Amino acid sequence: MKEIKINDSSSFHIHLLSKVIDMDHYPFTKLIIENHITFEEYEELMGLLHKLNDTFEEQKEEGLMDFTLLLIHFAGMLNEKLNPNHTIYGLKKEGYFPSLMDTFIDIINRNESKYKRR
Repeated sequence: MKEIKINDSSSFHIHLLSKVIDMDHYPFTKLIIENHITFEEYEELMGLLHKLNDTFEEQKEEGLMDFTLLLIHFAGMLNEKLNPNHTIYGLKKEGYFPSLMDTFIDIINRNESKYKRR
């Protein structure tokens, strides 16, 4: 069994909760915890996502069809502790910004299949 060092009661409580909750149902939350994202970093990420989602909705209304630049902006602005793809899939699974995450996932899948064919 893996030994876990727990140095304060908050960490201990989170450790206990993670044992009783199936964290696979909460992949975004799991990423936040595992990557030691602070409250400020979390707030910054959510602010970024709200702005991106607003831009996405505006561009969609204007008829824009390619949102690759938004995905690139997201990946570039994302906290370095987080992997862009894992974050996107985690956000999607937990229901955050569903249209935006669906669009990002479509772009990721298109690019992955494009490179697989080569």
